[in-house]
Amino acid sequence: MSDGTGILQHATFNVPNYHEGYCTDDNARSFILCNLLDELGGRPLGESLDRLATTYLAFLSTAMNRENGRFRNFMSHGRQWLEEAGSEDSHARALWALGTGAGRSHNDGHRRLSAQLFERGLPAVAAFTSPRAWAFTLLGIHEFLGRFPGHEAVEALRKALTQKLLTRWQDSATEQWPWFESSATYDNARLCQALLLSGQAMPHPEALEIGLKSLRWLASVQKTREGHFRPIGNHGFYERDGAHADFDQQPVEALAMVSACLEAFRATRDAAWPREAKRAFEWFLGRNDLGLPLYDSSSGGCRDGLHPEEASENQGAESTLSFHLARAEMSLAEHEHTPALDAAP
Repeated sequence: MSDGTGILQHATFNVPNYHEGYCTDDNARSFILCNLLDELGGRPLGESLDRLATTYLAFLSTAMNRENGRFRNFMSHGRQWLEEAGSEDSHARALWALGTGAGRSHNDGHRRLSAQLFERGLPAVAAFTSPRAWAFTLLGIHEFLGRFPGHEAVEALRKALTQKLLTRWQDSATEQWPWFESSATYDNARLCQALLLSGQAMPHPEALEIGLKSLRWLASVQKTREGHFRPIGNHGFYERDGAHADFDQQPVEALAMVSACLEAFRATRDAAWPREAKRAFEWFLGRNDLGLPLYDSSSGGCRDGLHPEEASENQGAESTLSFHLARAEMSLAEHEHTPALDAAP
């Protein structure tokens, strides 16, 4: 899926679709994956891992529009940017990746450029209204401050964005609907994860408590009677007082749940959380509504979603990266001696 420009967005079956070009979202995810794989030893990719990371970081650097301080998102296969500024979410995903590079990269040039771009793109977030953009930025801030603690402007934005998520919760949540909005849509568990990280690091006990409470609810509504993971589908999502959309189920939801549950374990040491993470990860492998694997071991790709009667035949970048990021996070958790990665009940 990758060439000298970056990773392509979409595939037809397991063949890259040049017509759809590239996006910052997926190059950000790719750069994060490279950093996680490097922590795991970077094998069997070896030196090619560093080359891939360089390509994805170069894409993010080019995506930054120096005139308005915003990251562009969509690029054609002919290397033409298709807008002056991408969505708030794509901007924040770029910051998440750059915070990860600044905080984790073992390559000095990657680390320095990541930090430079992170600081350049951060001010725009103060005016954002998307809760997921706030959450993605908080994930990047957490990574950045792991390497550069005490950075006043970054610390101040973490405090402000954490409060924005808490205000959303206070305005929306009830005992029957413990959630940040009137609907649960996409990348839901990232909202919980952001509060878990901020709650531990600041520290902020209320943020930690709400992160755990919201994640417990999300886990409960994404679990079937048979005991497998069923993410909220994007064909209707889940509206307050409405029906839970069962399909189309997206790999990015399983990844987000893996990440948030592993973080909940780090915060609480409650062995129920890695079991929830494993439940979500096994969705990729066939423990799902149709009993069909999303991960294709022959290509290394991941199918784009689970439909009512079949799995998608296409293996795009977001889906494939979701699987490999989830696997990398599970592997890192094992290295942290996380228990209960045994079979979920």
